[in-house]
Amino acid sequence: MLRYYLEFEKPIQELELKIEELRRLSNGRDPKMASELEMLERKAGELRDDIFSRLTPWQKTQIARHPDRPYTLDYIRMITRDFVELHGDRRFSDDPSIVGGIGSIDGTAVVIIGHQKGRGTRERIRRNFGQPHPEGYRKALRLMRLAERFGKPVLTLIDTPGAYPGVGAEERGQAEAIAVNLMEMSRLRTPVVSIVIGEGGSGGALALSVADRLYMLEHSVYSVISPEGCAAILMKRNGEIGTEEYAAAAEALRLTAQDLLRFRIIDGIIPEPPGGAHRAPKEAAEEIKKAFLSSLTELEGKDTDRLLEERYRKLRRIGRVSG
Repeated sequence: MLRYYLEFEKPIQELELKIEELRRLSNGRDPKMASELEMLERKAGELRDDIFSRLTPWQKTQIARHPDRPYTLDYIRMITRDFVELHGDRRFSDDPSIVGGIGSIDGTAVVIIGHQKGRGTRERIRRNFGQPHPEGYRKALRLMRLAERFGKPVLTLIDTPGAYPGVGAEERGQAEAIAVNLMEMSRLRTPVVSIVIGEGGSGGALALSVADRLYMLEHSVYSVISPEGCAAILMKRNGEIGTEEYAAAAEALRLTAQDLLRFRIIDGIIPEPPGGAHRAPKEAAEEIKKAFLSSLTELEGKDTDRLLEERYRKLRRIGRVSG
């Protein structure tokens, strides 16, 4: 299987290519080669664990954007049964960069909404690289209100570089659509669980992540601006910026799951398989399902007024300075 490796994964790539070549040559019949394969696989696992135990924020950003990383529809296929996608905002059009619908997770009916970046050039263009237009946010809100009406919980999966900043999107009320989502999600009378599965960028991510419980996958990122955007504004030297500035910006933004848990912006970190979610998507999906069902068990036991009060207090705590 062809696999895309990031620059810092090159030592792992060399070992894994050697393992694949030996496996092809041995065809499982040479005991001596089988022993060498076992040793190399152990070494590759140890190397992977070592590299991934000391990732920088910029490296985590690269993993969050990995082209093989599972997207919303991938997770939906793995954790739900009988998922029915719903389309359109009932005002302008359907926005393929946000997908949503109704499905069941272990027998519980759930409304699931998330960003979808798309695979391959054609689909990425169709889905606008996961950058929603205002009609995408209005579609999401329509589905949330549907969940509220029928008393179903909401699960949102966050994976976007940000809302689309084009002229057409602004003319159709991009800022207003995001603001309305923030307001309405804060008072939605049904449990809401949000999970950052990749890249959580700016208001485009926030518009789907006002929730009772907010989680991040271990190697996802969540920030007010991308490292590239931050570097372009604050770190440009002699008119040029590059990897060094992006890495410095990522460090300054405190955008990793570990940073955000420490700041109490998120409620927990969902572990990823060794090497990232793209290495074992089914394992990552199982962890997401486990986190959602665990949260739901706790949230569904609360009276609605208490649920809203606790959500309000949770949101008000964000940014509080502690002495």
